Amino acid sequence: MWPDAHRTSELLAAAKTGDRAAVDELLDRHRAALRRLVEARLDPAIRRRVDASDIVQDVLVEASRRLQDYLNDPAMPFHLWLRHMAQDQMIDAHRRHRGAQRRSLDREQPLAAPGNVDHSTMELAGQLCDREMTPAAAATWQETLRRFQAAVDALDDDDRQVVLMRHFEKLSNHEVAQVLNLTGPAASMRYLRAMRRLRVFLGESPSQTE
Repeated sequence: MWPDAHRTSELLAAAKTGDRAAVDELLDRHRAALRRLVEARLDPAIRRRVDASDIVQDVLVEASRRLQDYLNDPAMPFHLWLRHMAQDQMIDAHRRHRGAQRRSLDREQPLAAPGNVDHSTMELAGQLCDREMTPAAAATWQETLRRFQAAVDALDDDDRQVVLMRHFEKLSNHEVAQVLNLTGPAASMRYLRAMRRLRVFLGESPSQTE
């Protein structure tokens, strides 16, 4: 989902020397990934009032303003830094347009926005859904995706969040650990637990979840 890390590192190094063209390229090459993230995670009720591109633009403006601070102390990968700002912008949109208290965006959102099911979603659904299901249950691939979506929605907040990060955002286990402030082994165990529960919701027996 996120742009090539090697090129990002090159641009960050150039930006640290004051190269404005590098800054512009750095931010622009992350625009599409940010838009996908916002479109998939933003509450549908808010999407009817706020365009995802507006939120992305706000993130990029804020990133430009704070970039020097990041370059002086890059405590996390650049895309995770942008991700944190995108989450803050989406939370602000919730507060402005719904007056709701801060809550888990992952709980409100499906794995992918309607009409935006990507290859990674379909691939994971194909891996997890029982290939021996009855013909009636397997009548269409859309039904398989519907079952998978329902299973993801049935997960609790913690499990849903780690599945989203690993399979939609394509974050590594180390990156997930950074986002959730966990150790690497703890993040790995949370992911394994989430996948076991996802398989259970898809109707597999416990012996099939290992």
